[in-house]
Amino acid sequence: MLRNAILDGTFPAGSQLRETHLAEEMGVSRTTLREGLQRLDEEGLVTRVPFRGSFVAEVSREVIAEIESLRSVLEPFAIERALPSLMTPEGSAELVEAVEALTEKAEAGDIAGCIDTHLAVHRAIYRAADHRMLFDMWLSWESQLRLFLAVDHQSFAHLSDLAANHQRLLACIRSGDLGRVREELTTHIRPGLPAPDSPEEEAPAPRAGKPSRARKKA
Repeated sequence: MLRNAILDGTFPAGSQLRETHLAEEMGVSRTTLREGLQRLDEEGLVTRVPFRGSFVAEVSREVIAEIESLRSVLEPFAIERALPSLMTPEGSAELVEAVEALTEKAEAGDIAGCIDTHLAVHRAIYRAADHRMLFDMWLSWESQLRLFLAVDHQSFAHLSDLAANHQRLLACIRSGDLGRVREELTTHIRPGLPAPDSPEEEAPAPRAGKPSRARKKA
């Protein structure tokens, strides 16, 4: 419940999570809540500050821009290594499951679920590349990407586009045409992000079940 509220923007980045109020609102003990906050801290969604409390973690656009610039180089390499495996039923099982789950979450208007399954799609590609260091790099980025996607509401302004883009990526992979896959993959990575004061930053946050009209590119 709290995790979803962070991911769908109910609790914005930097906001304090007051234990007493949250425990009462969620109908759980403070001990249970603290255990949940600890898990969210380990996931990178919450920052716990001694003598001050727990806060929704923040991530800078500069860090995300650096991650995306690395993805623009490494993800095509990952997909090239992964393609032979992804063209087999066994090798593509994780990717297919992730795309299907993303489609279901998008149809349900579940923003938090879309964030998780969106990342799961790309995680499956890196895993299929069978390159330990490359996969570890992806894992090191996930918490920051998850947090950024939670506050970058433009990314999830139209959930049906998000699902369609990843269905198209899966279709390209199944075709076995590396050129098509690479071309499609470029629409899923943003090496250049808008400045913090750009109009995109001012886009209102959608809520689950109420997607607005916009195209997703990530």
